[in-house]
Amino acid sequence: MLKNGAQVQGELLRERDDVVMLDLGFTVLNVPRTEIASLDKTQDQQPKQGSPVAMEEDMYYIEPGREALPVDKNVLRVGEAVVQIQTASGLGSGFIVNKLGHVVTNQHVISGEREISVVVYRKKAGGLEKQVFPKIKIIAMNGFLDLAILQIDDSAVESLPYVPIGDSDLLTQGQAVFAIGSPLGLERSVSQGIVSVRARETRGAWSIQSTTQINPGNSGGPLFNARGEVIGVNNMKLAGVGVEGLGFSIPSNLLKLFLKNRDAFAFDPRNPNSGFRYLSPPAPTENPVSTPTSTQP
Repeated sequence: MLKNGAQVQGELLRERDDVVMLDLGFTVLNVPRTEIASLDKTQDQQPKQGSPVAMEEDMYYIEPGREALPVDKNVLRVGEAVVQIQTASGLGSGFIVNKLGHVVTNQHVISGEREISVVVYRKKAGGLEKQVFPKIKIIAMNGFLDLAILQIDDSAVESLPYVPIGDSDLLTQGQAVFAIGSPLGLERSVSQGIVSVRARETRGAWSIQSTTQINPGNSGGPLFNARGEVIGVNNMKLAGVGVEGLGFSIPSNLLKLFLKNRDAFAFDPRNPNSGFRYLSPPAPTENPVSTPTSTQP
């Protein structure tokens, strides 16, 4: 029942904090919460959100019906799947996306590197246990999107946790998000913010702009929503005198496309062009500039 007296009946697809989605048979109607006077559900009209168990989608997982939690509880839920990427020249962040040990990070974190390690922090009685996996395979890289897929080459990957990938198209301006990563090498650091703009053009692609603090070392780390789903991959910030709260993340829907089409970007060590590192040109110090957020030079 709407506040203006009108009544709408349909199949309940999804409920969010700001909108209710109804299937009317010929179209899907998004009804703002602010316009709803009452919402009545019959026994067979519960939201079609499926099971809370993670469902495999190609290389990654989704989890329909995942419960929204406060940041502190979300960190306990997803923190172990966030990893640190160590290379000979610096470090970055990443996250595990499946039970095969595939890790997503930024391309600029591992570009040109031949020695890569992944550090996982597991909860144990009385604290955390640091596990270092030195045998890492590069599966695919995309320099334009600044994304890369690694794989932990170890039998222990079956016991490692992973995180589901969310739908970045459902983000709304002002929505709360948080990041976990290793800014300046400070592992497992958490920062919180809101979505400033869902789609901002940057370097010929689009990014999620948020007020979440993104610093060198956060590169490749996940940006989460309140359901603990990855909705972005942190890759850069704007730096300059007086510039604050301008972090950017690659939308999760672009990440999904990259994961599904990874064969087109497969890494081939025999290719003489693989591994080249191109340094960014110097930028004027008086104007804000976009800078990658790994600790590489």
